[in-house]
Amino acid sequence: MTANFTPTRRDIMAGAVVLAASVRPAWAAAQDDGFEASARTIADGIQPPRIPRRTFPVVAFGAMADGRTDDSMAIARAIAACGEAGGGRILLPIGVTLTGPIRLRSHMELHVPKGARLKFIPEPARYLLPVRTRWEGVELMGYHPLIYAFEEEDVALTGGGVIDGSADDRTWWPWKGPWADRYRDTPEKERQATDRARLFDMAERGVPVEQRVFGEGSRLRPSFFQPYRCRRVLMEGLTVEAAPFWQVHPVDCTDVTFRRVTCSSHGPNNDGIDPESCNGVLIEHCVFDTGDDCIAIKAGRNADGRRLNTPCQNIVIRHCLMKDGHAGVAIGSELTGGVRNVFVHDCRMDSPNLTRVLIIKSNSYRGGLIENIHLRRIDAGAVDKAFIQIWMLYEEGNGGGHVPQVAHVSVQDCTVRSTERVLIVRGLPEAPVRDLQLANITVGRETMPSVAVDVDLTRLANVIVGGRRWSQDYLRTLPGADSIRCDKWAVCR
Repeated sequence: MTANFTPTRRDIMAGAVVLAASVRPAWAAAQDDGFEASARTIADGIQPPRIPRRTFPVVAFGAMADGRTDDSMAIARAIAACGEAGGGRILLPIGVTLTGPIRLRSHMELHVPKGARLKFIPEPARYLLPVRTRWEGVELMGYHPLIYAFEEEDVALTGGGVIDGSADDRTWWPWKGPWADRYRDTPEKERQATDRARLFDMAERGVPVEQRVFGEGSRLRPSFFQPYRCRRVLMEGLTVEAAPFWQVHPVDCTDVTFRRVTCSSHGPNNDGIDPESCNGVLIEHCVFDTGDDCIAIKAGRNADGRRLNTPCQNIVIRHCLMKDGHAGVAIGSELTGGVRNVFVHDCRMDSPNLTRVLIIKSNSYRGGLIENIHLRRIDAGAVDKAFIQIWMLYEEGNGGGHVPQVAHVSVQDCTVRSTERVLIVRGLPEAPVRDLQLANITVGRETMPSVAVDVDLTRLANVIVGGRRWSQDYLRTLPGADSIRCDKWAVCR
């Protein structure tokens, strides 16, 4: 089930440290289990973009930045001049710059300084002709992401300003259809459900991507920032607001850094950062105030994920604040290509809407190998549904013939003020979750009993819930799967 890939030095070193930790005869202390060395090796190996020291102010190309004038052509002229010169920094002025879609090329940095707002014009027709993109893990020719780069290298999006997608209850978001007691009045033909089903059917039938055209009249919303098949990508210092769909979505990229990014958008499916099929991702000092998962790690969906066959791997998430959102960190559900070597540490999660700190979600239609997922020093407040949830019956459920595998998940040195359940773990009889490790976990209150079904080898050390220490054999005494009712989206009652 493991995807074919050419290992880099970072892969080899990180894998060696993880392997050394996994074969130790006794599992005990974080300082000696290889976590710190593995995370540092991955983070230090990620290369930044190389941007020439040339500046192209868009005002020199006619931009007004007055919040009324369409400055799309001025930005396009600046990008063209920058490209002809071999790259550089495209500088926006203070003020509100209105624009249509932006496509960056190699060796380019789009700089939005503090006091500047890059505001996208919410007219869907402007985001056509269709470009090659991914939508929920499936390739298509669809709406142009608001900011896009395809098969480029050395791409950066920086500054202290705001990028504003202008999505709201009138534009982009109603295409979702009924959601959170909203958009129920959207006519059927204006909802995404039909296009979503048609896209997934095309992928299952193997229709070539070039023939999966979802242009004028389709309702599959574009991602905000999507670098696709790019090398050395940086996003730093910016705030994202009012995204049509997923906010930040790097696809099949290597050496990707997100630093001091604030994802602040509360529309439907407004995930914060969704690295998909990437190798080498650093997310640090970011703030998530989102309408869906804060971070969601992905690797393609179903037949298309098997065709693309590219894992998402070597990821470090550190020193982040999950201020609002659903899951703090989600893996899946589009993870057919596999996810491995994920290190999350020193993050704070505290939101009335936080459903889970970590969720891993797949099914036997997705499949996927998920291994070496490690959390350390997470400080969580109230968690609605579960501290950790591993759910192998997501969406389509069982019966697909592509059994997912989950192995080597460790959570250590964490505190949780309260949660409904500490654990909801549901493997499959033919593929139990292997090697789940919990150590030095303190949970102030658990209101309902945890559930663990089809789990092989769970190690507990100093796990204290409501003042009571869990014994090594405690999980064997927990109620079975029939004790809770869960819907296809892994929401359990």
